[in-house]
Amino acid sequence: MNLDPVHVPLLLANLIGGWEVILIVAVLLVWFGAKGMSDLGRGLRQGMAQFWKAAQEVSEEINRNFEPPSPEQSAPSKRTISYSDEFTLWIAQGFDVGRIPVAPGTFGTLVGLVWFAFLLVPGSLPLYLIGTLLGLIASVWFCGEAERILQQADPGSVVLDEIAAIPVCFLPWVWSEFGRLHAMPPVETFFTGRALLMTALVFGLFRAFDILKPWPVRQSQSLPGGLGITVDDFLAALYVAALTAFLLP
Repeated sequence: MNLDPVHVPLLLANLIGGWEVILIVAVLLVWFGAKGMSDLGRGLRQGMAQFWKAAQEVSEEINRNFEPPSPEQSAPSKRTISYSDEFTLWIAQGFDVGRIPVAPGTFGTLVGLVWFAFLLVPGSLPLYLIGTLLGLIASVWFCGEAERILQQADPGSVVLDEIAAIPVCFLPWVWSEFGRLHAMPPVETFFTGRALLMTALVFGLFRAFDILKPWPVRQSQSLPGGLGITVDDFLAALYVAALTAFLLP
Protein backbone atom coordinates (compact mmCIF):
# COMPACT_ATOMS: atom_id res chain seq x y z
CA MET A 1 0.00 0.00 0.00
CA ASN A 2 1.50 3.34 -1.08
CA LEU A 3 0.94 6.25 1.24
CA ASP A 4 1.26 9.86 0.25
CA PRO A 5 3.52 11.45 2.93
CA VAL A 6 1.15 14.39 3.07
CA HIS A 7 -1.63 12.09 4.33
CA VAL A 8 0.44 10.37 7.04
CA PRO A 9 -0.38 12.92 9.82
CA LEU A 10 -4.08 12.68 8.97
CA LEU A 11 -3.91 8.89 9.03
CA LEU A 12 -2.27 8.94 12.46
CA ALA A 13 -4.85 11.43 13.70
CA ASN A 14 -7.66 9.11 12.60
CA LEU A 15 -6.04 6.09 14.23
CA ILE A 16 -5.58 7.75 17.63
CA GLY A 17 -8.87 8.72 19.28
CA GLY A 18 -9.54 11.49 21.76
CA TRP A 19 -9.66 9.39 24.90
CA GLU A 20 -6.52 7.54 23.84
CA VAL A 21 -4.68 10.86 23.56
CA ILE A 22 -5.94 11.99 26.97
CA LEU A 23 -4.90 8.66 28.52
CA ILE A 24 -1.41 8.88 27.03
CA VAL A 25 -0.98 12.45 28.25
CA ALA A 26 -2.25 11.53 31.72
CA VAL A 27 0.15 8.57 32.01
CA LEU A 28 3.10 10.70 30.89
CA LEU A 29 2.20 13.45 33.35
CA VAL A 30 1.83 11.00 36.25
CA TRP A 31 5.21 9.52 35.36
CA PHE A 32 6.91 12.91 35.20
CA GLY A 33 5.13 13.97 38.37
CA ALA A 34 6.48 10.88 40.11
CA LYS A 35 9.95 11.90 38.99
CA GLY A 36 9.32 15.29 40.51
CA MET A 37 8.75 13.61 43.87
CA SER A 38 12.00 11.65 43.63
CA ASP A 39 13.63 13.79 46.34
CA LEU A 40 10.99 12.66 48.81
CA GLY A 41 11.43 9.02 47.77
CA ARG A 42 15.20 9.19 48.16
CA GLY A 43 14.77 10.81 51.57
CA LEU A 44 12.58 7.95 52.77
CA ARG A 45 14.95 5.30 51.43
CA GLN A 46 17.92 6.97 53.11
CA GLY A 47 16.12 7.66 56.38
CA MET A 48 17.99 5.13 58.49
CA ALA A 49 21.37 6.17 57.12
CA GLN A 50 20.64 9.81 57.92
CA PHE A 51 19.50 8.85 61.43
CA TRP A 52 22.78 7.14 62.28
CA LYS A 53 24.76 9.96 60.71
CA ALA A 54 22.86 12.50 62.82
CA ALA A 55 23.40 10.43 65.96
CA GLN A 56 27.14 10.36 65.30
CA GLU A 57 27.23 14.12 64.77
CA VAL A 58 25.39 14.69 68.06
CA SER A 59 27.88 12.50 69.88
CA GLU A 60 30.81 14.40 68.41
CA GLU A 61 29.21 17.71 69.32
CA ILE A 62 28.83 16.68 72.96
CA ASN A 63 32.50 15.75 73.17
CA ARG A 64 33.70 18.90 71.39
CA ASN A 65 34.84 21.85 73.49
CA PHE A 66 32.53 24.82 73.40
CA GLU A 67 33.42 27.45 70.83
CA PRO A 68 31.62 30.75 70.16
CA PRO A 69 29.45 30.41 67.06
CA SER A 70 30.79 31.87 63.85
CA PRO A 71 28.70 34.40 61.88
CA GLU A 72 27.68 31.61 59.50
CA GLN A 73 26.57 29.41 62.40
CA SER A 74 24.62 32.21 64.05
CA ALA A 75 22.74 33.06 60.84
CA PRO A 76 19.02 32.20 60.90
CA SER A 77 18.18 28.74 59.60
CA LYS A 78 16.31 28.24 56.34
CA ARG A 79 12.55 28.55 56.72
CA THR A 80 10.77 25.22 56.70
CA ILE A 81 7.69 24.68 54.55
CA SER A 82 4.51 23.49 56.27
CA TYR A 83 2.33 20.67 54.99
CA SER A 84 -0.31 23.14 53.84
CA ASP A 85 2.33 25.06 51.90
CA GLU A 86 3.54 21.79 50.36
CA PHE A 87 0.00 21.07 49.19
CA THR A 88 -0.36 24.60 47.82
CA LEU A 89 2.87 24.19 45.85
CA TRP A 90 1.72 20.80 44.58
CA ILE A 91 -1.38 22.44 43.08
CA ALA A 92 0.39 25.56 41.83
CA GLN A 93 3.10 23.47 40.20
CA GLY A 94 0.54 21.48 38.25
CA PHE A 95 0.64 18.38 40.50
CA ASP A 96 4.46 18.49 40.36
CA VAL A 97 4.60 18.69 36.57
CA GLY A 98 6.12 22.16 36.94
CA ARG A 99 9.16 20.61 38.61
CA ILE A 100 10.21 18.98 35.34
CA PRO A 101 13.55 20.66 34.61
CA VAL A 102 12.92 21.01 30.85
CA ALA A 103 10.07 23.12 29.43
CA PRO A 104 7.75 23.00 32.49
CA GLY A 105 5.36 25.45 30.82
CA THR A 106 4.89 23.12 27.86
CA PHE A 107 4.12 20.17 30.13
CA GLY A 108 1.79 22.39 32.15
CA THR A 109 -0.05 23.25 28.94
CA LEU A 110 -0.49 19.50 28.30
CA VAL A 111 -2.18 19.26 31.70
CA GLY A 112 -4.32 22.17 30.53
CA LEU A 113 -5.59 20.01 27.66
CA VAL A 114 -6.69 17.42 30.20
CA TRP A 115 -8.44 20.17 32.19
CA PHE A 116 -10.13 21.34 28.97
CA ALA A 117 -11.35 17.79 28.25
CA PHE A 118 -12.59 17.45 31.83
CA LEU A 119 -14.71 20.60 31.46
CA LEU A 120 -16.30 19.11 28.34
CA VAL A 121 -17.37 15.86 30.02
CA PRO A 122 -20.53 17.17 31.79
CA GLY A 123 -21.90 18.31 28.42
CA SER A 124 -23.00 21.71 29.74
CA LEU A 125 -21.91 25.08 28.33
CA PRO A 126 -22.70 26.98 31.58
CA LEU A 127 -20.59 24.48 33.55
CA TYR A 128 -17.77 24.89 31.03
CA LEU A 129 -17.83 28.67 31.43
CA ILE A 130 -18.14 28.53 35.23
CA GLY A 131 -15.35 25.94 35.47
CA THR A 132 -13.08 28.08 33.29
CA LEU A 133 -13.75 31.14 35.45
CA LEU A 134 -13.21 29.23 38.71
CA GLY A 135 -9.99 27.77 37.34
CA LEU A 136 -8.65 31.25 36.61
CA ILE A 137 -9.66 32.50 40.07
CA ALA A 138 -8.00 29.49 41.70
CA SER A 139 -4.88 30.16 39.64
CA VAL A 140 -4.65 33.72 40.95
CA TRP A 141 -4.77 32.52 44.55
CA PHE A 142 -2.54 29.43 44.29
CA CYS A 143 0.06 31.15 42.12
CA GLY A 144 0.20 34.10 44.50
CA GLU A 145 0.66 31.77 47.47
CA ALA A 146 3.37 29.84 45.60
CA GLU A 147 5.19 33.10 44.93
CA ARG A 148 5.07 33.87 48.66
CA ILE A 149 6.21 30.40 49.72
CA LEU A 150 9.08 30.20 47.23
CA GLN A 151 9.94 33.89 47.74
CA GLN A 152 10.38 34.29 44.00
CA ALA A 153 8.62 36.51 41.48
CA ASP A 154 6.65 34.39 38.96
CA PRO A 155 8.51 31.10 39.65
CA GLY A 156 9.12 29.01 36.54
CA SER A 157 7.88 25.86 38.26
CA VAL A 158 4.40 27.38 38.77
CA VAL A 159 2.31 26.21 35.80
CA LEU A 160 -1.25 26.39 37.12
CA ASP A 161 -1.67 29.62 35.13
CA GLU A 162 -1.04 27.75 31.86
CA ILE A 163 -3.44 24.99 32.90
CA ALA A 164 -6.23 27.43 33.79
CA ALA A 165 -5.85 29.48 30.59
CA ILE A 166 -6.13 26.65 28.04
CA PRO A 167 -9.97 26.40 28.08
CA VAL A 168 -10.09 30.09 27.11
CA CYS A 169 -8.21 29.28 23.89
CA PHE A 170 -10.96 26.87 22.83
CA LEU A 171 -13.95 29.10 23.67
CA PRO A 172 -14.73 30.17 20.06
CA TRP A 173 -14.44 26.58 18.85
CA VAL A 174 -16.65 25.27 21.66
CA TRP A 175 -19.19 28.04 20.97
CA SER A 176 -19.18 27.26 17.23
CA GLU A 177 -19.77 23.55 17.83
CA PHE A 178 -22.48 24.35 20.37
CA GLY A 179 -24.28 26.46 17.78
CA ARG A 180 -23.94 23.75 15.14
CA LEU A 181 -25.04 20.84 17.33
CA HIS A 182 -27.41 22.77 19.61
CA ALA A 183 -25.66 20.87 22.39
CA MET A 184 -22.26 20.78 24.05
CA PRO A 185 -19.75 18.98 21.79
CA PRO A 186 -18.27 15.74 23.16
CA VAL A 187 -14.59 15.43 23.96
CA GLU A 188 -13.96 13.42 20.78
CA THR A 189 -14.88 16.47 18.70
CA PHE A 190 -11.53 18.07 19.56
CA PHE A 191 -9.27 15.02 19.74
CA THR A 192 -10.03 12.90 16.68
CA GLY A 193 -9.40 13.15 12.94
CA ARG A 194 -8.54 16.53 11.48
CA ALA A 195 -9.69 18.23 14.69
CA LEU A 196 -6.68 16.75 16.48
CA LEU A 197 -4.42 18.75 14.16
CA MET A 198 -6.40 21.91 14.99
CA THR A 199 -6.03 21.17 18.71
CA ALA A 200 -2.27 20.79 18.22
CA LEU A 201 -2.23 24.17 16.44
CA VAL A 202 -4.09 25.81 19.33
CA PHE A 203 -1.58 24.24 21.72
CA GLY A 204 1.36 25.58 19.70
CA LEU A 205 -0.13 29.06 19.33
CA PHE A 206 -0.69 29.33 23.06
CA ARG A 207 2.90 28.37 23.80
CA ALA A 208 4.11 30.91 21.23
CA PHE A 209 2.06 33.79 22.65
CA ASP A 210 2.96 32.80 26.21
CA ILE A 211 6.68 32.91 25.35
CA LEU A 212 6.71 35.97 23.05
CA LYS A 213 4.27 37.93 25.23
CA PRO A 214 3.05 40.63 22.80
CA TRP A 215 1.40 43.76 24.19
CA PRO A 216 -0.25 43.80 26.70
CA VAL A 217 0.72 40.27 27.82
CA ARG A 218 4.20 41.20 29.06
CA GLN A 219 3.00 44.44 30.66
CA SER A 220 0.35 42.57 32.65
CA GLN A 221 3.09 40.73 34.55
CA SER A 222 3.62 43.88 36.61
CA LEU A 223 0.30 43.24 38.35
CA PRO A 224 0.79 42.14 41.98
CA GLY A 225 1.10 38.49 43.09
CA GLY A 226 -0.92 35.76 41.46
CA LEU A 227 -2.85 38.30 39.40
CA GLY A 228 0.25 39.14 37.38
CA ILE A 229 1.13 35.45 36.99
CA THR A 230 -2.33 34.48 35.73
CA VAL A 231 -3.47 37.50 33.71
CA ASP A 232 -0.60 37.27 31.21
CA ASP A 233 -1.60 33.69 30.34
CA PHE A 234 -5.24 34.72 30.15
CA LEU A 235 -4.38 37.49 27.68
CA ALA A 236 -2.21 35.10 25.65
CA ALA A 237 -5.19 32.73 25.55
CA LEU A 238 -7.40 35.57 24.28
CA TYR A 239 -4.98 36.10 21.40
CA VAL A 240 -5.22 32.41 20.57
CA ALA A 241 -9.01 32.45 20.88
CA ALA A 242 -9.19 35.32 18.37
CA LEU A 243 -7.00 33.43 15.89
CA THR A 244 -9.00 30.24 16.45
CA ALA A 245 -12.24 32.09 15.66
CA PHE A 246 -10.64 33.35 12.44
CA LEU A 247 -9.44 29.86 11.43
CA LEU A 248 -12.74 28.11 12.05
CA PRO A 249 -14.68 27.17 8.89
